[in-house]
Amino acid sequence: MAFLRSVATTSAIAASLLPAAIALSSSSSSSQSFRFPKSQNISFFSSSSSTPNPKPLFLATSLTSSPSALHMDAPTSEQKPSSQSDAVLPELLTEYMVDMKCESCVKAVKNKLQVVDGVKSVEADLDTQVVRILGATPLKTMTEALEQTGRKARLIGQGIPEDFLVSAAVAEFKGPDVFGVVRFAQVNMELARIEASFSGLSPGKHGWSINEFGDLTKGAASTGKVFNPSTESVNEPLGDLGTLDTDENGNAFFSGVKEKLRVSDLIGRSIAVYGTADKSDSGVAAAVIARSAGVGENYKKLCTCDGTTIWESSDKDFVMSKV
Repeated sequence: MAFLRSVATTSAIAASLLPAAIALSSSSSSSQSFRFPKSQNISFFSSSSSTPNPKPLFLATSLTSSPSALHMDAPTSEQKPSSQSDAVLPELLTEYMVDMKCESCVKAVKNKLQVVDGVKSVEADLDTQVVRILGATPLKTMTEALEQTGRKARLIGQGIPEDFLVSAAVAEFKGPDVFGVVRFAQVNMELARIEASFSGLSPGKHGWSINEFGDLTKGAASTGKVFNPSTESVNEPLGDLGTLDTDENGNAFFSGVKEKLRVSDLIGRSIAVYGTADKSDSGVAAAVIARSAGVGENYKKLCTCDGTTIWESSDKDFVMSKV
């Protein structure tokens, strides 16, 4: 019942904001460049002072088009979801908070990222320590490139500015056996980009899916059926994500896209990972899908609940560090 009330509340909020979303979408589609919201008063928080809003950075490209041939439906053994090395991902804007102390740091970060395959443009702001990357590069690749510069970096947002009420979502697997992160980003109303990384799985193939409910009282067994919003009979539900190929160390990675998937429909549901490729077991792990920060929505440097800065946080606070 709590889940139904949550869905009803979310639907009511979405309905009340629909006119604004339509107007916003119309204005965005008439321009060839994205604009960061001017009405937002986004500040960085620190223990002593706050910094003005980040400078608007140019992104003279349109991200609304995506190759229609890209999909991850019914992956086969030849179409390995854990690597997707030959797949071309749709472009998104990704934001990191990077510990940069001088202009030399900025130059080093930009030089490193600009040569990464799939990166179109990089903008870095020393005052705010925000690095914005436009391109089709997987998150894992960008994160590794930043780590190679010797600087701390935290992912703070991903998506397309201004286009969607809910543009990003995340599910975090926090153990005790399986750790991982699954991220969703809306590319357009008919396409979502999905990236995932797991550790602690047994070697081999594991089925995984978006399931109806976020009820984890019995783990994956209480998350319901595979999510399928269509009332028509289909061979494969929309929430079927195929299989993950886990290596001998128990790690699995995925980068791909899913057609007709809307991120706003996933909030409060769950991701379930199974012990078998055909999902015949009750599942080995599950995590609830929650709304995640989109572009320009997460610029704080301080956790207001305990006063911990983003750089003082230990790696155990970030699930991505475990995989």
